[in-house]
Amino acid sequence: MSDLFALLIAIDNYFETALPDGTYYPRLGGCVRDVNHVYAFLTDKARVGLADDHIIRLSASIGPGMEPPEPRSQWPTYANMVAAFKQVTAMARAGDQVYIHYSGHGGRTITAYPDLKGPAGVDEALAPLDIGDPAAQYLRDVELHTLIQNLVAKDVVLTVVFDCCHSGGATRALLQGTNGARARGIGRVDTTVRPLQPLAGAPADLAAAWNRTTAATRSLKPASGWLLEPTGYTFLAACRANESSYEFPFSGTESNGALTYWMLDTLRGAGPNLSYKQLHDRVLAKVHSQFALQTPMLQGEGDRRVFGLERVRSQYAVPVLQVNAARDSVQLNAGAVQGVRPGARFAIYPLGSADLSDPAASIAEAEVTEVGEVDCFARVVRVQSTVGLDAGAQAVLQAVTEIRLQRGVLVDIADASLQQAVMAEIQANGKGFVALAGPDAPVEFQVVVNAAGEFEIQDAGDQPIPNLRPGLAAAPVNVARLVARLVHLAKYRNVRELDVPDPSAPQNLQLTLETAGGATEGRAHIMRPGERARLTIKNLQQPNPADPNDPARVLNITVLGLNADWSIEQAYPAEAGTFEPLDPGKSIELPFPAELGAGYSEETTVFKVFGTRATTQFRWLELPPLDTPPPPQAASRKDFDDPLAALLAQFTAPVATQRKLKFDLPAMPAERKWTVGQVEVVVRE
Repeated sequence: MSDLFALLIAIDNYFETALPDGTYYPRLGGCVRDVNHVYAFLTDKARVGLADDHIIRLSASIGPGMEPPEPRSQWPTYANMVAAFKQVTAMARAGDQVYIHYSGHGGRTITAYPDLKGPAGVDEALAPLDIGDPAAQYLRDVELHTLIQNLVAKDVVLTVVFDCCHSGGATRALLQGTNGARARGIGRVDTTVRPLQPLAGAPADLAAAWNRTTAATRSLKPASGWLLEPTGYTFLAACRANESSYEFPFSGTESNGALTYWMLDTLRGAGPNLSYKQLHDRVLAKVHSQFALQTPMLQGEGDRRVFGLERVRSQYAVPVLQVNAARDSVQLNAGAVQGVRPGARFAIYPLGSADLSDPAASIAEAEVTEVGEVDCFARVVRVQSTVGLDAGAQAVLQAVTEIRLQRGVLVDIADASLQQAVMAEIQANGKGFVALAGPDAPVEFQVVVNAAGEFEIQDAGDQPIPNLRPGLAAAPVNVARLVARLVHLAKYRNVRELDVPDPSAPQNLQLTLETAGGATEGRAHIMRPGERARLTIKNLQQPNPADPNDPARVLNITVLGLNADWSIEQAYPAEAGTFEPLDPGKSIELPFPAELGAGYSEETTVFKVFGTRATTQFRWLELPPLDTPPPPQAASRKDFDDPLAALLAQFTAPVATQRKLKFDLPAMPAERKWTVGQVEVVVRE
């Protein structure tokens, strides 16, 4: 039987001792309240019903004196926090659940590990209450990584929530005069030289653990900036690495962290099958409605049921960001960069809906009237129920107007009855993506019967489409499967052909791919199985001298992999993450291995990169492998009259297991908020 254990840490009472630059970590007002509310939720017998002896609490409240009123053994000092992590690790067994929640200041400090991060490196850290003392230690990311990996190694179901930030300066000016809003970070790098006496492990062991995971996760840090890309657990962070997290008196009197407040608000009203992805969708919508530049981040196992062991089928619908007061229009978190155009229709389902496949079960339907880069506004054209029509509800694309996504199919089969059967099936079940070739649908696919007596799908140049396995005997029983393959190939091709509107504009994003042999054929990079390649992505924009944290110069990166089995997956960031922010003037490196699947002598993988300025997601472009049914969501077609004409409507599919290599990127016009590019990698024996 599985148990649940919790570690709750909250700091309001910071000792306001000045740092070398004269700044200090100010006292906060909502962190202890955050944890008290989390504690009440966990111990409520009608909800989680967790016993007191399964909960470890550290807190520093503001009392009548300068020091916290709690016993010193419960103060969130560095030593006590490390000890608490070790204690909860010792309590949990394989299969148990562990929930960790931190509310307080996050910090950035000169690195204590220059061999790992370079002499100018920075450590992200949790700031204990006495961090103003030069002898006090941060709980740095290198130690946090080891403490968390110790839990992962015990095979527990782990959730980590950090309601804090370590940037803090990017948006604070926007909140001047806002009643009671406070940032949970100071926005500066602490240059205090502190003693390095890590309690999480010996420095050499900490470095080895960090390096092992760095190699396994492509040397990257996730969008939150806190830890290496999460594997084996779920991580919720209050904001992106270049943003602030805020506490605010949402009820009018009591301050709470925005992440914690809306997380608990969502959980109190959700059903039993809520996934962390669905939880994050609503939290993001609610936080963004008040703090436009605080973006809660979800990474890791987003398909895990909240406070549960089960996986919930991933359904990457579009979250509703806002509903107007009259409930006759909504704002959705998808726009031109995903290919949304006026006229698109979305079915809207309540948050936590287990099945998004039946439009009749939706609560409303909305038609897009205005499209932004990464969001859109839609007029509600049908309302079944106003219950659940709120920020965080799930919108699934149902239909759009005329499209250029359609692909023409020429059927050239000698058997007249079989040819008629194929043509009739295309007309009946082409789903708007394939149609019989004609003046409005030029030939892009041909269907013939080959020498082996099988249906063969060819391109317009009479070349067989590779890797369509297994072969389909040319018989009436296989006609429906043949047309389903044509629809799948059309969707795949639409994503592959997505291009940049103005490739002649100045580049803000540079991608280079280095392979072992450096061989190319045209634009394709040629590799052999076992070789490795390295993709470097660089943001060519320079930091704003007036505001080094200027969010307008940060590019959010998402990578899709278009694989040889005709699947499309989000290759980076993996798991629940939706994008990776890339600061101006900075680079990230993605090393990839060349792999060749069983039975293949050659594979072509296309890697697609999206760069956006605002927050968005691209999982709706995912496709399962050929002949694999998608999860129960509506597929759809789209209408585009610009270089986005090749972009698909909405696809929601299981994440493919095969991941490969990546890229070469066209330019990004300075006046545009997004860009996209691709590179081909051919792996052959």
